[in-house]
Amino acid sequence: MGFSGAWIGNLAVLEPYRPIFIGVALVALFFAWRRIYRQAAACKPGEVCAIPQVRATYKLIFWIVAALVLVALGFPYVMPFFY
Repeated sequence: MGFSGAWIGNLAVLEPYRPIFIGVALVALFFAWRRIYRQAAACKPGEVCAIPQVRATYKLIFWIVAALVLVALGFPYVMPFFY
């Protein structure tokens, strides 16, 4: 559909705010990392964070998101090699 492509082209207006978005993403990743990798003793018995399967799933999702953020951060620098 051409409509979505034309709309995405307007996102170049947000390019000056890229450093702010990068900072927000990195701060969010830091707080997510801190919350996920805190000691299990901080979780009370019966809470969701005390279940090992849930903690493992949170860690997996965190690293997938971290990888996607790294790809998004590096994409503008790698993009010229594809032209």
